[in-house]
Amino acid sequence: MQTMAHLLKGNVGTGILAMPYALKSAGLLVGTVGLALVGVIAVHCMHLLLRSCHYHCEEGGYLSMDYAHVVEVSFQTGPPALRKFSNFARHVVNVFLCITQLGFCCVYFVFVSQSIEQVIYPSMDVNDHSHDVIFISIILPFVLALCAVRKLSHLAPFSLFANALTLAGLVIIAIDLFQDLPPTSSRKLYADFRQLPLFFGTAIYAFEGIGVILPLENKMKEPEAFTGWTGILNTGMTIVAVMYIATGFYGYLKYGEAALGSITLNIPNEPLYISVKLIFALAIFISYSLQFYVPMQIMWPSLRERISNERWQLPLEYVFRAFLIMFTFTMAAVIPDLGLFIALVGAASSSTLALIFPPILDMISFYKQKSLLRLLKNLFILIFGLFVFVSGTAVSIKEIINTLFL
Repeated sequence: MQTMAHLLKGNVGTGILAMPYALKSAGLLVGTVGLALVGVIAVHCMHLLLRSCHYHCEEGGYLSMDYAHVVEVSFQTGPPALRKFSNFARHVVNVFLCITQLGFCCVYFVFVSQSIEQVIYPSMDVNDHSHDVIFISIILPFVLALCAVRKLSHLAPFSLFANALTLAGLVIIAIDLFQDLPPTSSRKLYADFRQLPLFFGTAIYAFEGIGVILPLENKMKEPEAFTGWTGILNTGMTIVAVMYIATGFYGYLKYGEAALGSITLNIPNEPLYISVKLIFALAIFISYSLQFYVPMQIMWPSLRERISNERWQLPLEYVFRAFLIMFTFTMAAVIPDLGLFIALVGAASSSTLALIFPPILDMISFYKQKSLLRLLKNLFILIFGLFVFVSGTAVSIKEIINTLFL
């Protein structure tokens, strides 16, 4: 049950709140079917990563492996022509892990600031971003203080508190969603196909939980219970997918073209729902430190090795932490549109880890096993991932430019 809880927490965050916005970019029918399709592909890619990991652990005698290590060993033992790229491939994965996690942190900055802004100024137009920098600046000192905590174990109580807040907030949002629903005929079944990249970017952002899969399995006493048709992974991700689809379907059905980057920005400014905005603002604020921990663990050790004087290592670590936080602060201030930011992070970085690398790993890890069907399936997923990466990034950037400067 603990692993299931961590799996759900690793996948249910700001992404679920953006599902109505995602369906606005695809339509009620296309968006619902599309979410199910993306969910199936994303979970299959998680299984591809796990299968490659299990194979290399057995062949190489490793007790456990992280994502970057699986990629490195896959290239080292794959086709001879690719073996020289093993170190480069590991660095690429680590770079995208850092980009993804820091992208989440940027989104969290925007989410928390806009939630607080809407509570203080409920009559303000949510598309008016003139005060966003002020509210992002207000929460900056608190983020700096929270991320000064260096050990993950010290963050565990905050994580449990954030989980409880998220669950309570989702329950209250569900109450709102099922009230005064219009007929489905009042919503478009499909949208302009040129908006589909935004839909896929947002959907992949939500389903990008592949980074937590290997750590969760490694910590299980019975790892074999994680996979399989009725294993924890399939069961947990089915629950996640149902939650995403239901939130997206009923959220878009209720709010239609007015759906914003987070459903919390759409719910009424009444005492109960104002509490939801504050609940999620606090939960996401706490989650910032958990997301921030990953890039620090990847980047800082290599930088620390270059500091010969041990006395300077700790002070410089805090300087580096502050630098990364200021980077996410700056990006959030420059791109304050929550929905477009989520789509950009999903397309530009999450798609690489969730859709592009897993089929590549499967092809090179098992390159000696000749299977045309398996090859075609992996190529389909790879092409789909590249489509989301290229088109989603391009459309997101274009829409951000249009929103902010035109």
